[in-house]
Amino acid sequence: MKVNAHSNFWLRSSVYSGTNTRSLIPGLFNGLGARRILLVSDAGLENAGVVKKVAETFEQQKLGAKAEIVGQFLDVTQDAASKCVNEALKYAREVHADAILAIGGGSVLDTAKALKYGLYKGITDINDSIPSGFLYEGFPKAQSMNIPHISVATTAGTGSEVSPIAVIYNEHKKVKMNIYNVFLSSDVAILDPELTVGLPSDITAFTGADALTHAIEAIISPAATSITDAYAYQAIRVIEKNLPRSVKDGANIEARMEMLHGSMMGITAFCSALNAIPVHNFAHAYGALFRIPHGLANAVLLPVVMESIPDLYLQKAHLIAEAFSVKIQDEDSKGILAKVVEKLRVFLSDLGLPSDFSGYGMNQSDMERILKAVMTDPAAANYPMSEELIMSVVSKVSPVRIN
Repeated sequence: MKVNAHSNFWLRSSVYSGTNTRSLIPGLFNGLGARRILLVSDAGLENAGVVKKVAETFEQQKLGAKAEIVGQFLDVTQDAASKCVNEALKYAREVHADAILAIGGGSVLDTAKALKYGLYKGITDINDSIPSGFLYEGFPKAQSMNIPHISVATTAGTGSEVSPIAVIYNEHKKVKMNIYNVFLSSDVAILDPELTVGLPSDITAFTGADALTHAIEAIISPAATSITDAYAYQAIRVIEKNLPRSVKDGANIEARMEMLHGSMMGITAFCSALNAIPVHNFAHAYGALFRIPHGLANAVLLPVVMESIPDLYLQKAHLIAEAFSVKIQDEDSKGILAKVVEKLRVFLSDLGLPSDFSGYGMNQSDMERILKAVMTDPAAANYPMSEELIMSVVSKVSPVRIN
């Protein structure tokens, strides 16, 4: 980071972590002045009983409580589609909700943040507020939205429960849009490891890979500071130790708790050092075009991008290696980076994650679409890549021959 550059490290959400911290939610909503709460989640979490576990805390503590759940919106789909946001906006107004309780992974939490933004701005179609695909609102335009908002994370990956970014999928343009506003972050984030125990091992693996990608892209960012490095470094350490444990034994509460902490630290560093994010750039493109889960896309792309753009990673290679428990001796930065990438490939493979997108039926005609999607993604603004570089990465992860 240049000495004369400005940086902003923003911590807005109050974080409650530990077993059964969900029991605190009714009291926290009362403290925030909520009255009519809309619960936002998805069908999978409803079927798994997670929604009930959280909702029943209101029944247990109903005596004297002022805040109540007046409706449940459980139709959130993968990638926080704009249609879901618009339906949630309509339903929230029908039940006169004045507060939001989000229970889920990144798609649910991002839908809830876009819902809050839409309610505050009086929007009926969220797409109208992001015509260029990226909306940044800093001070003084960004103001408190005064909508009590609690997020309950059920995956350790996106860290969306504390981030100021909502990523919304525009189905019409087939592109992922971004809203950045510091007040999008939850007032309170609940990290209750018991609610992640039922997460399947494959989803545990690729959501964890998303958290790891956040930390690595934060640590190598041109906008990184010693503050963001501290969060990113510790996130990598925690994930390296606890993600394999969480995948191997999903009921390991200690590992699940640590992964929630690692995820939260990773996204905190990522958002405050936001600049060059080529891995996410590619992942957004592949996710939008082929509906590949975001964490899975990051898992496939991370080692390939790191070895394809070495100049971006060399300066911090030693720091990543140290955090990721890579044994180094007398190697120079290029040798260290090579060892990091090598361990990363083994690490991800041992988690059962794929090394390419061979399961998604891509053909030669898709290559031009991928190129365009990568070059026009909002993430490309800070770190544009050449067509040659993009196609080099694409050739390594897409199961078709590039002519």
